Amino acid sequence: MRTVRDVHARTIAAPAETVGALMDRLGGDPDPVFPVPAWSPMRFDRPLGVGADGGHAFIRYRVSAYEPGRRIRFDFTPGPSGFHEVTVLPLGPDGCRVEHVLENQHGLAQGLLWHIAIGAVHRTVVEELLDNIERAATGRVRHPVRRTPRVRLLNRLLWDRPKAVPLPAEARLARSAFPRTDFEDAWQMELLPGMPADPAAWEGVLRGASFPVMGRADGEVLLGQDARHLDFRASILIANGQVTLGTVVRTHHLAGRLYFALVRHVHPFMACLMLRRTHRRLALAAPSAGERERARAQA
Repeated sequence: MRTVRDVHARTIAAPAETVGALMDRLGGDPDPVFPVPAWSPMRFDRPLGVGADGGHAFIRYRVSAYEPGRRIRFDFTPGPSGFHEVTVLPLGPDGCRVEHVLENQHGLAQGLLWHIAIGAVHRTVVEELLDNIERAATGRVRHPVRRTPRVRLLNRLLWDRPKAVPLPAEARLARSAFPRTDFEDAWQMELLPGMPADPAAWEGVLRGASFPVMGRADGEVLLGQDARHLDFRASILIANGQVTLGTVVRTHHLAGRLYFALVRHVHPFMACLMLRRTHRRLALAAPSAGERERARAQA
């Protein structure tokens, strides 16, 4: 076994009390510092405190030490293989130093994965967290981190994928589009903090095809087109913290049914691809957690 130790530190031109108060909201709603929606959010099964279980993405940990405004330690789970810890150190009345330390024991395979992928993502996420602290506390970031091509590729590969769901009851426009439906499906993703909740912002999900808007109502926008062989509608619904891309199809005759019998094998792949691509594009374009916190403070 080999121990990996990774340390990041940032001097912040703001009182330790201000920065500590931001850190105390890690994993909360809203979280002012964790880099969401560009990365998966940090979440716990209870308010931040000793014993809280959670993590982000596939990384799991438990809060093992908590000194409000000063120190939070997370032990990786399962097993005592390592920890990561955030500490706020005062540097006089108008400044402080934020340190993030990670220690973990790796076997050969885990160590290789760390050096190829996980380490680069971890370092970027921590630096973006420090960027958010600095922006939220001071209003600016002197030297913001830049994602390397490798990190951008890993971000793309690690991005969540849509899950198949029944067409939601809230998709009323889609459900009432046709008196008879020959096909329907729906794909869903979580609407991450900071992402647009207006369905109009998601109309580009069918990028590359210009389909007219057929209706808008109650968090749903309906796109579609009628043809001689079949009619289709695509519903973009924002509800219950999720964005759902639903499709309903009505065929007109045998040729339409034969045509869609072929298309329906490609449709799930294309629907998932378009929703996932749009989800990531809007997430990366959204204001950072630090920018959102600064805007809330100035409102």
